Amino acid sequence: RSPDTTSSTIVPPQLVRLDKSGTDDIECSLHLLPKPLMREFSHVFHDEYLKFGSENSGDAVMSDAADADSALRLLAIPTNQRAREDLVAVGDHIEQEKDRLLNVFISFGQYICDQLRAKGFWADYIDPCSGLPMISLNCNKVYSEVDGMECLLNYKAYNAGFCKILTHPKWGSAVYPATIFAHAPTDVVRTVIASLPAGATA
Repeated sequence: RSPDTTSSTIVPPQLVRLDKSGTDDIECSLHLLPKPLMREFSHVFHDEYLKFGSENSGDAVMSDAADADSALRLLAIPTNQRAREDLVAVGDHIEQEKDRLLNVFISFGQYICDQLRAKGFWADYIDPCSGLPMISLNCNKVYSEVDGMECLLNYKAYNAGFCKILTHPKWGSAVYPATIFAHAPTDVVRTVIASLPAGATA
C-alpha cells in the first residue's frame, strides 16, 4: 500500500481537472468515511444527509447487501491543489493565490455535488475559508481539513503557532486542501470522478 493510501481508500489520489483545456489540476481520491472521521462528520452535518432524496436513495439501501458498491455509504472526497506559493508565507500575493485556489475548488466542489444531487444522492462540500458546509443550512460546526487529510491520506502536519500546517508528500506546504462529502453508492461517485479529464502526469 502506498503511503497516501489507507484502509478507507476506494480510489487512490489522482490528478483531474474540470476542463480538459484548462491547467487547474486537483488531486482527488475517494474514501469510505472511517470511524475517526465519522464523529467529526456528525458534529458538522448532524443528520442533514438523511433528509435529502430519501425517496430515491431508499432503493439503494434495499439493494442486495452482497453488492457493496451499490449500497449507500458515507464517503469523503478529499482534494488538494498544488499552490504556486508556499501558503505558510504572508503577503498580498499569497492571498491572491489562496483566492485563485478557492475559486478552483468552489467550481469543482459544486460540480461534483451537482452531479450527485441530480442523481438523488446527498452531497456537500466544505468552504475552505470558514470550514463550514457550503450547501447544508443550519450547520455551524467547523470541519478541520488538516485533521481530515491526516486521517484519510496519512499526510503529515506540523504546528506553527496556533495553526496546524498540512504538508503534501510532493508539494510540501504549497498545498490547498478541501473536502467534499457524499451519501451515495461508491460506484456512482467513482463514475463521476472517472468522467473527469485527467490532469498533468508530472
